[in-house]
Amino acid sequence: MKNRMQTRGIMGEINMVPFIDITLILLIIFMVMTPFIVQSQINVDLPSSSAVNTITEDNVIRVEINKKGQLKVMDKEVAFSGLQEELILLLGRAHEKTILVQADKDVPIQQVVKVFDVAKKLGAAKLGIGVSEGK
Repeated sequence: MKNRMQTRGIMGEINMVPFIDITLILLIIFMVMTPFIVQSQINVDLPSSSAVNTITEDNVIRVEINKKGQLKVMDKEVAFSGLQEELILLLGRAHEKTILVQADKDVPIQQVVKVFDVAKKLGAAKLGIGVSEGK
């Protein structure tokens, strides 16, 4: 027994196998979690001038925000406090539940995000930002 202990001595190397195991486990965890993180973000479909519009006008709920911050939902003026109630009524009638937000370029992005938050909370499947065709 003494001979074995004397021949082995103190190990002066770092064992890399546990480090590699931990690294591979972390890699697998991140690979599995990535689709869940991507799905939890807000989906925005930006219209393109060269693409064919596949959404019919009947399935789109238009929310407009002017420079003064006033809201119009389907050409009906609504306050921010009444936005949720108005969208509940309109989302019940829509089949695909698409909401298109058309905001003036001077409107703070926070107001657009508030509209998106309300729409997502109510179960809107698609959210879009309306842009004008650039020249």
